[in-house]
Amino acid sequence: MKRLLLALLLVLLPAIQAFGHALEPGFADIRQLTSQTWQVFWRKPDVAGQPMAIALQLPATCTPQTGPEPLFDGSAWISVWVADCPEGLADGTVSIEGLSGQRTDVLLRLQMQSGATDTIRLTPDHPSHLIPAQVGGWSVFGSYLAMGFEHILEGWDHLLFVFALLVLIRDFWRLVGAITAFTVAHSITLALAALGHLSVPGPPVEAIIALSIVFLAVEALKSNAGKIRLSERYPWLIAFAFGLLHGLGFAGALREIGLPEQDITTALLAFNLGVEAGQLAFVGVVLIAAMTLRFALPRVAAHWRTPGDFTATAISYGIGAVAIFWFVERVMSF
Repeated sequence: MKRLLLALLLVLLPAIQAFGHALEPGFADIRQLTSQTWQVFWRKPDVAGQPMAIALQLPATCTPQTGPEPLFDGSAWISVWVADCPEGLADGTVSIEGLSGQRTDVLLRLQMQSGATDTIRLTPDHPSHLIPAQVGGWSVFGSYLAMGFEHILEGWDHLLFVFALLVLIRDFWRLVGAITAFTVAHSITLALAALGHLSVPGPPVEAIIALSIVFLAVEALKSNAGKIRLSERYPWLIAFAFGLLHGLGFAGALREIGLPEQDITTALLAFNLGVEAGQLAFVGVVLIAAMTLRFALPRVAAHWRTPGDFTATAISYGIGAVAIFWFVERVMSF
């Protein structure tokens, strides 16, 4: 099983090298000030020093429909303006021009004078939203659940850490314990950081996350000596410790999205459940793929001198090299 997982890693390696964290969503907050005026906050991602080619478009009855030229705040491009909408926003369409040609999403938040809020996730396939007469419901939960699910599936460093656990731990129940500990740990720090009780600079956290993957790769290499190491005897302890750091990474992404003031608990719970669902989906796909490769592995391994060489080379190149590359990249961003 271990060699099957390593063979699968080599297949996935080009994609893993291409992505670190891919979650850079746009964000639009439309807040009602009076019966006819609305304050608009529009943030779009930075792409190579320029604002992403997307634009927020209010309903045709609003003036202005689009905002002023955005200003860079150090991480994204921001526009703020007040729109006059004499007929209100009900039954009007808010759209993101150019989103269909991008690979990111936009989170749209509506906040009414009454306190009712609505959160909608706009995607390249669905770049517009028809605003209903009554705002509210379960849209916050659904939107943040989807964002959490997509974040973990696009966060290759987190997935590579989980993959390294699969490679390192051979006992099924120890593996279950390790993944459970990882889940509990990053849920704790995600909640603390998202609620403002814990604040750590993003770049150092991301660099240490990369080192956590390097650590597991080294442990997997040394496990071939036949001696049971601490990481194999108590994998839950290692997974819990590093899970605390990974939770801070998740929180950084959640801060970029923002939490609705009226539904903080719902949004936080939904985002975390989405992360867990994505993590379990990844583990399931990897294990199924490894079982599928069971009959093909002998032919793959025949190209290597010995099974041991195959294992060591795959781990060091596939996990260690990628993680070290991420570490250097993030240190240089300090």
